[in-house]
Amino acid sequence: MRPDMPADDHADRIDPSDHIDHIAEAERLERTAGLYPEDTERLLLQAGAHLELAGARDRATALYDRLLSPEAPAELEQPQLVKALKAANLWEYGHEAEARAIIEGVRAAAPSNPAPWVIVAEALEAHDELDAAHETFTQAVALLVEAADASPVPETHPLLFGRHRVRRMLGADHDAWDLLADELHTAPVSLDELHDPKRIWALGSDNPAELRAEISRLRAELGAFRAALSRPFPVAVLHWPEDELHELVTAYPTLAAEYPSHQEHLATIESSLRELAASGTPNLGIVSATVPSYEAFAASESSTPADTSLLPQYATTLAARGLAVAWPPAEGDGCWCGSGETYGGCHGAR
Repeated sequence: MRPDMPADDHADRIDPSDHIDHIAEAERLERTAGLYPEDTERLLLQAGAHLELAGARDRATALYDRLLSPEAPAELEQPQLVKALKAANLWEYGHEAEARAIIEGVRAAAPSNPAPWVIVAEALEAHDELDAAHETFTQAVALLVEAADASPVPETHPLLFGRHRVRRMLGADHDAWDLLADELHTAPVSLDELHDPKRIWALGSDNPAELRAEISRLRAELGAFRAALSRPFPVAVLHWPEDELHELVTAYPTLAAEYPSHQEHLATIESSLRELAASGTPNLGIVSATVPSYEAFAASESSTPADTSLLPQYATTLAARGLAVAWPPAEGDGCWCGSGETYGGCHGAR
């Protein structure tokens, strides 16, 4: 998607069943990274994922190496995530020894982000290293779930689910963390059924009824992930934090008609997103704006920031750079407006 393509148009023409040219998408993301160096890490990780899906694993490794290089343009926000992705990719095309060494390095680094743990544990699991996968999941759960004071945050749920799956394959009895995983799991098909080792037998069956049942179970397990992968860019609404909005209308007074007050601006965002959701528009998001970024965007368009037609284009550009936050947050999560209150007690209140 070009940064100046209207987000709504993009949403209308993409369907989860559409064919995606992963090589072309990866190359587009690489070009975008060249235009926005501050987003290089995020964009190249997306490009690497597309290359892996296309089977161009050597090219994906080259992107991960580019990010990890000392000559990279900026310090990585999540170096362990890049290393984990590189390890999983290397193992898939024959570089097992190097992959194992990187995995051990990730585990030794004990990242606070759950994603690298999930990736390396699943890489071990995918190659039938079930004991090592179980050990890795358990190490991560002890670090990121058990040590936490509050209930597990959604980002750590895959650790509990993955550990549950591996233990099921190992034939281990449920323990307290497995029971917690069962409580957190909300899909209609239970974890015990999803993680039943006997399910693999159904895939080799010549009984159409068994195959249809297995397909239904797989859809329940993977449907949400498929939709997320098929729509990498959300329909994004622009959010100006209060200090940024004050600076914007002070510098460009004609925009005061667009933004009469900050409270009205926040209310408009929430109502617009609710209307889009009610109309069936999926994959909604919010992008936060800053005045310097907006001014730079206007200059790149050979226009002035006072031009209101630039605002939706700017929002789409931020979303295309991977800066959108999904809407709505869970009721117990912090509100998108930055008030410090939960979403359910702030803009999520009915």
